[in-house]
Amino acid sequence: MDFPQYIFEKLYFYNMIENSKIITIAFYNIENLFDIENDPLTNDDDFLPTSAKRWTYKRYQNKLRKLGSVISQIGEEDDKPPVIVGLAEVENNKVLTDLINSEHLESLGYNFVHFDSLDERGIDVALLYKEAFFKVENSETFSVYLQTETGNRDYTRDILLVQGKLYNEDISIIVNHWSSRREGEKETEHKRLAAANVVNNIISRLKKEQTNAKVIVMGDFNDNPHNNSITLLEKESQLHNPFSTVLSYNKGSLNHNFQWNMFDQILISNNFFDPSGTKLRFLKAEVFNSKFITQYHGKYKGQPFRTYVGKKYKGGYSDHFPVYIQFLTSQTIYR
Repeated sequence: MDFPQYIFEKLYFYNMIENSKIITIAFYNIENLFDIENDPLTNDDDFLPTSAKRWTYKRYQNKLRKLGSVISQIGEEDDKPPVIVGLAEVENNKVLTDLINSEHLESLGYNFVHFDSLDERGIDVALLYKEAFFKVENSETFSVYLQTETGNRDYTRDILLVQGKLYNEDISIIVNHWSSRREGEKETEHKRLAAANVVNNIISRLKKEQTNAKVIVMGDFNDNPHNNSITLLEKESQLHNPFSTVLSYNKGSLNHNFQWNMFDQILISNNFFDPSGTKLRFLKAEVFNSKFITQYHGKYKGQPFRTYVGKKYKGGYSDHFPVYIQFLTSQTIYR
């Protein structure tokens, strides 16, 4: 009996997955992970035991436990936690140390890269990675130069570059948390375009150092895939954005005024699609929105279960869902 070609293609695909190793890479805005100590150099006054939010040791430990639970489960198709996780909204090295030593992560072999920035809120980006699979060779930060209307410096999160070997393949990862839309989408667009230009300059430098540099750009961009800042990245740095087709009317990484947005995204350089030039084969992109990290009831049902709404403590995880991509290794045994 002759089988249609699509059946052979489907069998080939599933055999490939069955006999390959899936590698998960994620990004997660973890909503204000502050410790409970007062740091006079940062604007952490809202997150102290004596503040209106009453950010106590018990609440801090609860958030660490919950975040660890989420991170350990991202990428449900695989039984192993992500190899790499970019993070946004972390205060310092202490909270990252506490996070990787929390209940659900302490046995998983994570380390992290983090630099303090001059962000006015005192929050930064960071990168968690499993030392057994990703070897860090270089890390540095890049500032986005912004000015206020009065000409003063407007400080925002630095952009983090981490270079290393992922399963012995050279990879550069750029972690972002771009300026918010708090003063209005159009009014703040120039800030995110400025950040996009910094990322493009970083990638240009990487390509001068290594013509076929493989780059992963992740972050909370505070823009959707169709916005100018993201399309500028795609065009100027020849990146592919798999999340442009993940966003829909009922799916995103965060919800504002009952509308889904995909501010959290992971873009990859086009050479990941060249089978002759990489051992990593792109498989899929997805939002990790399992029911346990959502609001269960009420008018906000299905939205991210937040730690705070304003100053009211809810005891949830974050106001964002994690996003992730998956690769297959090329060390595949085909049947």
